[in-house]
Amino acid sequence: MSSQAATPANPAPRAAQRPVHIEVRDLTMAFGDFVLMRDLNFAVRHGEIFIVMGGSGCGKSTLLRHLIGLIEPAAGAVYYDGQNFTAADIEDREAMLRRFGVLYQGGALWSSMTLAENVGLPLGEFTDLAPGEIRQIAALKLALVGLRGFEDYYPNQISGGMQKRAGLARAIALDPAVLFLDEPSAGLDPVTSRLLDELILELRDSLGATIVVVTHELPSIFTIGDNSIFLDAETRTLGALGNPRDLRDHSDNPRVRQFLTRGASLLESAPKNG
Repeated sequence: MSSQAATPANPAPRAAQRPVHIEVRDLTMAFGDFVLMRDLNFAVRHGEIFIVMGGSGCGKSTLLRHLIGLIEPAAGAVYYDGQNFTAADIEDREAMLRRFGVLYQGGALWSSMTLAENVGLPLGEFTDLAPGEIRQIAALKLALVGLRGFEDYYPNQISGGMQKRAGLARAIALDPAVLFLDEPSAGLDPVTSRLLDELILELRDSLGATIVVVTHELPSIFTIGDNSIFLDAETRTLGALGNPRDLRDHSDNPRVRQFLTRGASLLESAPKNG
């Protein structure tokens, strides 16, 4: 993966002309009487990398779980290409879910399965492919994330960064239209994190997928983010919406500026996505 691949021409202006892929309307996230976030409204366009950011405990990962249907909203709805995912019946929702790929925190690999078997799980569940065909596709997906030759390794035999890449290979097994990544750089050293950012950019360009990334890692936010939202834990609602660099430089929300300017020395070395 070359450094050139990590700094393509900024796709944000082009993405602004693309149709909306995901739309969140008046979404409220709550646990019983406790409201975590209220009145969330934002849109994600086809083919962009969209960052969900904010401080610890603000509800970033909870929002992702709402987007993929693991948690039902207290109010509001999520739409995909204009179709109401929240209110969809079981059959329609399952059809939409098959177009999602998800990388959970830590990779969430089955320790008793090889990497090829882990990657092949969604293929076995959602397709009629023969075992040999599943093995071939799993090997291809592992190769796409730089793990050619590791098909028969178990998760405990590889590094944390490699486990994240294997989880990413499983997330793209079905060539998803939308890829959700929950804290993909968490626990990784800066070099491994940078390589993972490069891989995310390459996958966006090769798959043409819309990618939603939950993260608080500033280098990743500025390297890969086309658009973003900031979840404000103090007001319990959307604190900002826009390109991360624009928000850093021009947001009128002091908490957004504080979040995006912490560790400013690190930002000077972060490559610009464009």
